[in-house]
Amino acid sequence: MPQQTITPTQARTVSRRWPLISAGAGLVLVLALGALVAFRDGPYEFDAEWLEEILEERNPVLDVPALAMDFLGGGWFGVFVVPIGVAVALLIARKKWSALYFVLASIVSAGLVQLLKSLFGRARPEEILVHADFGSFPSGHVANAATIAVAVALILQRLWVWIAGAAWVVLMMLSRTYLGAHWLSDTIGGLLLGVAVAVILWAPFASKLSGEWSVRGPRTSVAP
Repeated sequence: MPQQTITPTQARTVSRRWPLISAGAGLVLVLALGALVAFRDGPYEFDAEWLEEILEERNPVLDVPALAMDFLGGGWFGVFVVPIGVAVALLIARKKWSALYFVLASIVSAGLVQLLKSLFGRARPEEILVHADFGSFPSGHVANAATIAVAVALILQRLWVWIAGAAWVVLMMLSRTYLGAHWLSDTIGGLLLGVAVAVILWAPFASKLSGEWSVRGPRTSVAP
């Protein structure tokens, strides 16, 4: 089975259309984020209802995986160790363009999260169980998870990676609201941001990644 489902020709087309892709994805992201929080001071009704429902499920057993997700998805481990570890693994595999793309996506995603947190200054839920920095929107944990999941899936081009990545992001969204660290709309904003960053930055690298991961068949020698 070939490593890459996107052909080199398709990858070159994606790379040439990067300005259009980035403009379209960026516009959708801005409009979506603005619709979520820009014109609303407090949480949405669905935010409050979701938090009320999920708080009823709190118990010591579920606290353990939720706190584990909190550690794995953010802070020094999620923001530094995981991206650096993935990049090092890609470099060891001699996939320098993949490593560069992954690191850039991680950095841009984390930077935009902090920028938007400062810009919107949204208050976190009062029922929070963990220590968190200022600014509830967007969720940095979810943005980081979405960026990593989509970037790795775009690099490896495997269905099981897409499925595993989607499951990881959903679990992260559930854990952030379970811990009271974010409103549901914060996690949706993080999801949109993470996906947009991964896709926008992937486009100019698509051709390089396709060539880097293309499978070359065995050379055949011609008898003299």
